[in-house]
Amino acid sequence: MTSQRYLGIPPLIKQPAGGIIGTVNDAYKVPPPDKTHGSYHWTFEKIITIGLVPLTVAPLVGGTALSPVMDSALIGLTLVHSYFGFQSCIIDYIPKREFGKVHDFCMWLLFIGTGVTGYGFYKLETEDIGLTGTLQKVWEA
Repeated sequence: MTSQRYLGIPPLIKQPAGGIIGTVNDAYKVPPPDKTHGSYHWTFEKIITIGLVPLTVAPLVGGTALSPVMDSALIGLTLVHSYFGFQSCIIDYIPKREFGKVHDFCMWLLFIGTGVTGYGFYKLETEDIGLTGTLQKVWEA
């Protein structure tokens, strides 16, 4: 792999040629099953994505802001959907086996950023007119 894959930033941990550890004749080590990753995780992501569709379309079709409960559901699903999406980008483009602590730092940064964003949405929901009410005002301005 060339460093072009990572926008010109070379990997911090030197990798063996071809990315092969051991020999090509070594048996494959199957990772232990984990319910938070793999097919269950993918199914959960798709359910969240499908759940976002009616919550996003409802205020546009109805012409009014959503109730606070529905608005909170839209905010929560959007946060989880965004978290999973950025997490996948970090896993794909800043892999732990090549970048080590930089990968861990990015994951923590994502976690903290999601928390700060969630707090901002909480304030918007409790002290103002909510997300869909704000977007409606911006759209009409």
